[in-house]
Amino acid sequence: MAFLLFWFILFPVIAQPQPTNFIFHGFNRSEPKLTLDGASISSPSGALELTNDSRDAIGHAFYSEPLQMLDDKSSPSPKASSFSTTFVLAIVTPSSGRGGHGLAFTLSPSKQFPGALPEHYMGIFNSETDGSSSNHIVAVEFDTVNGYNDGLDSKGNHVGININTMYSTVTEPAAYYVKNTELKEDMILESGDPIQAWIEYDGNFVNVTICSFHLNKPSKPLISHPIDLTPFVQETMYVGFSASTGQKSSSHYILGWSFSTNGTAAQLNTSRLPMAPSKQNDGSSFDSRVFGLIVALSTVTVLLFGILIYFTLYKRNAKYEDLEDWELDCPHRFRYKDLYAATRGFQLSEIIGVGGFAAVYKGVLPTTGTEVAVKKITQSSIQGLREFVAEIESLGRLRHKNLVYLQGWCKRKNDLLLVYDYIPNGSLYSLLFNQEQGFVLSWEQRFNIIKGIAAGLLYLHEEWELVVIHRDVKSSNVLIDTDMNARLGDFGLARLYDHGTDSHTTNIVGTIGYIAPELARNGKASTSSDVFAYGVLLLEIVCGRKPVDSRNFFLVDWVIECHQMGHILDATDPKLNSSYVTEEVKLVLLLGLLCSHPKPEVRPSMSKIVRYLNGDERIPSIDNWEAFDSSDETYLKFLETISSDSITKSYRLSSIAGFSSSSMSSGR
Repeated sequence: MAFLLFWFILFPVIAQPQPTNFIFHGFNRSEPKLTLDGASISSPSGALELTNDSRDAIGHAFYSEPLQMLDDKSSPSPKASSFSTTFVLAIVTPSSGRGGHGLAFTLSPSKQFPGALPEHYMGIFNSETDGSSSNHIVAVEFDTVNGYNDGLDSKGNHVGININTMYSTVTEPAAYYVKNTELKEDMILESGDPIQAWIEYDGNFVNVTICSFHLNKPSKPLISHPIDLTPFVQETMYVGFSASTGQKSSSHYILGWSFSTNGTAAQLNTSRLPMAPSKQNDGSSFDSRVFGLIVALSTVTVLLFGILIYFTLYKRNAKYEDLEDWELDCPHRFRYKDLYAATRGFQLSEIIGVGGFAAVYKGVLPTTGTEVAVKKITQSSIQGLREFVAEIESLGRLRHKNLVYLQGWCKRKNDLLLVYDYIPNGSLYSLLFNQEQGFVLSWEQRFNIIKGIAAGLLYLHEEWELVVIHRDVKSSNVLIDTDMNARLGDFGLARLYDHGTDSHTTNIVGTIGYIAPELARNGKASTSSDVFAYGVLLLEIVCGRKPVDSRNFFLVDWVIECHQMGHILDATDPKLNSSYVTEEVKLVLLLGLLCSHPKPEVRPSMSKIVRYLNGDERIPSIDNWEAFDSSDETYLKFLETISSDSITKSYRLSSIAGFSSSSMSSGR
């Protein structure tokens, strides 16, 4: 009986559908969860080509796994699940004449459409299935040819919502609302330019929004149609795209796609998307042999010009800039003039952070309108050049949601520039200690940040192809994005080495308060010294106090004292007003002490730390602490080597944090 009672209590929870989330920044022909059909292929550029410019072609691309589209299928009256999607499309017409016929975002009970026709039916319906209530198909069409059911093929250029038929329930000419106005800016769907679309269903309305992909999403949707989709969907559905051509034809592309049920789809990083090919010649004006001859002559001409360019422009530019080995295998290289324009000529008013070897500027790329942070390395700085190379060689190849994303770089004469994502919430240090902010991080936010930093360090230490030692883990090097997730940045001091080997780094670098005691003796950095700094950071986040306030206060010693007196919760940040989960706070404080233990062999690995934080494993008991003693002669001599102004001075940085005078540069 008890088991049955437990089952009936638990069953409604089990019955709830699990959210589905995915994102594609381009398509490289190896996506395991993407099903292509008909004319659809992944092009070499990374764009998903639904159709080429062949006549009467049909192409489909669907997410392979079915989605649970009824919120509670056990209910007598289940409701259609909400969903959100955003994607970037491009429709490229032949160089002569108009193209056709368009593409549609499709919600369907199947990934196949037997008997579907091209042209106006867009590869979804035919004359017999069109309009049937048994279809259970919801589509948002981006149509370039009018004439459905009226025998015409006039210019279309509209967006519509279709239910079980190609006859649109509601339709609007392609356009978007100008910010904070009721004015519309017209768009041409078949211009070949990338267009970003958003489709959102909240249970009551289907909202459709479009705009040029380099602009921010308009605040008002183009279409806001009141409708309950429950009668039109089945328990499981598939999402994807369908496109077709007819006597008129176009190449239809999807450049990126993000989707989510029961939540907002993740934002696409437009700088990472491929570009659609330019307009193609349809061949109608030339014989194929003439066209081939033109291509051959053009190829010879290009080769001759290439040789000429090599002996003129390349050699002339070489005296200004020589490529070094590390420049040949790095991420995207930006043009200096674009970064100069983005930062308004590196004006002082655009500076968002200053450090020992660099200044950070906020910028807006003129080519895409994307906000970025541009780190400009100090000219004639040997240490600055080392940090520049280190960040490109390490961060340039790292990809993790809890690391700052390096978009690219630029080197021009003595100007060294790194380009990062712009992160508006700034550093964790500023959110903890800048009272001008006017708000306090909640415990839920702090615990999420703690887990995010741990996930980033786990990736660096154990999951990437090489071991990466960060060597400067601290609160001013942790950035907080718009969703309050942590992202570890500033890899200027990082070191890489092979798994299964030891680091050969023997120079002391880091920030006072976060430096492991063994570094004061032998200067040898390791993953364990990163763990020590992470432990200090845990205590800093929970206690709301800096690691070193003066020569007589060390945060680790103070928390140990509270622990030994049996009052460890007294160390908690008073700004939390006791609004926290006691067991979680105790766990983090004890874990912080364990990570910052003076003996490296006692500290856990990052994989262990993640297991402790997730509750998969219990933290071991902490006994016989040998805490730092601020009166210790060896440690005092170590501190005396650092000037009194080297205690952390953090700045509010919106993409790269931690350029502080406390970062020691006595060697790498």
